[in-house]
Amino acid sequence: MFTKFRTFLLKQNALALAIGVIIGAAVSKVVTSLADNVISPIVGLVLPGGSWRDAVIHMRSTVDPRTGKITEANIGYGQLLGAVIDFLIIGLVVFLIAKALLPKLSETPKTKNCPQCGETIPEAATRCRACTQPVP
Repeated sequence: MFTKFRTFLLKQNALALAIGVIIGAAVSKVVTSLADNVISPIVGLVLPGGSWRDAVIHMRSTVDPRTGKITEANIGYGQLLGAVIDFLIIGLVVFLIAKALLPKLSETPKTKNCPQCGETIPEAATRCRACTQPVP
């Protein structure tokens, strides 16, 4: 049973997926820390009001006459802006890691068409593999 499980892990790339999830969680923690501890204070200095992630647009406040409870309708655009900035930072970090670690894609081989049959053949070919006619 252990051999079958090991074969499954290696054949289905489940192990690679598990490693990717673990590394993704670690990268997410680093990027969240970068956004919260480095970028947010810098943006907070530029924007008036300091804590920009708590920025809201007050729509209305109502008081319930029976209970006296105040109900506020607010749009929390600061949290949305913070989430968008976090997403952009995570996307940039993932892009840089993928660019650095993944192998570069090779260029597609150059091809030409056979004038006799129209078959696509390599550019260096002197004879068509489909109709066997010489190709200039």
